[in-house]
Amino acid sequence: MSQNNLYKGFEVELFTGSLNSHVGVSVEIEKKFPDFVKEPDNRNVEYITTPEKDYDSLYKKLITPRKKLRKWLNTKNLTIIPSSTLCFKHDIQFQRSDIENAYHQFIQDNYGTSIATSSVHINVGIDNLDRLFAAIRLIRSEAALYLSLSASSPFLNNKITENHSQRWIQFPKTPSKVPFFVNHKSYIHWIEENIANKNMQNIRHFWSSIRPNGPQRPLIVDRLELRICDFVHDINLLLGITAMIELRILNLFENMNTLDPLKASFFSIDKLSEICDQNETNAAKDSLNSELIHWQDGKKVICRDWIQNLLSDLSSIAERFGMQHLLNPIYKVLEEGNQSMKWINQYKKGLSIDQIMKNSIEDMIRSEGENV
Repeated sequence: MSQNNLYKGFEVELFTGSLNSHVGVSVEIEKKFPDFVKEPDNRNVEYITTPEKDYDSLYKKLITPRKKLRKWLNTKNLTIIPSSTLCFKHDIQFQRSDIENAYHQFIQDNYGTSIATSSVHINVGIDNLDRLFAAIRLIRSEAALYLSLSASSPFLNNKITENHSQRWIQFPKTPSKVPFFVNHKSYIHWIEENIANKNMQNIRHFWSSIRPNGPQRPLIVDRLELRICDFVHDINLLLGITAMIELRILNLFENMNTLDPLKASFFSIDKLSEICDQNETNAAKDSLNSELIHWQDGKKVICRDWIQNLLSDLSSIAERFGMQHLLNPIYKVLEEGNQSMKWINQYKKGLSIDQIMKNSIEDMIRSEGENV
């Protein structure tokens, strides 16, 4: 691993429950484990990893909290549910984790259980502001690809939906229209304006596929946060997606004039914003099979083919950085389908959602045991 690698960190949201129901214990988890925090709905809990460059270290940072949580959940006959939506039959009422929290009250009143989803947010450290905003523009333009690789939410309330990522379909993107930021100054101005006019309640209330992140937003930002991915229980796949993002950003840094959408897109930035939103919706519906519009030339392309082409483009830089092996799980997804596609196929063959989840939970436990 090269010292030129970027720092990566994760915010991982999980659902807890039994083999056929969602059970909210996030308040207890937060008290028990200092590295976990509760989400607004009690059925959700989150842990955050500290930034690392090395992928072996990232693996340990991702697996260790999950195994500790699972051990505790076992004492209550509970488990981690790999779906990114409330897949089992459930109470549609919001289950507050913090009655005193005014922001949680706002979320409950305005969004209800549409925000009760689980995902993984991938953070990549970039301390040069011009490079950071160029990377945000490029990764947003290709965010639909990462959603398609991670899709794991075809079920809701014990029914199959028509979507591979029901999570991204139902999640209330806020504000509904987000521009392509041309620089840090334009981002600060946009944030301040949207908070002032109440489109956003606070700086945290910016729920889009990607956003700048940092210790003092919007003034001090030092990383890109990709928020579009569903929960990925296969950590090797999650690291593969992360490696693909990192390689794309490193690729951008070497080719700013030809890969920054501000300079290299056929479209105006306003039109590009519309196209990216539509691509995300298409990917949420059909993932790898979706028809997308390429940000560079406006041509229609099947998502699976776009990913395949991008992997080819990245092969040289992956070899230089010794990261080719990290991408193997992505090739496997392209060949076998993502998690949602596998679950949909199982459902069509007659398995119940309860049985599908039980099998997936067992797979997840097995993978944790095999990769200590």
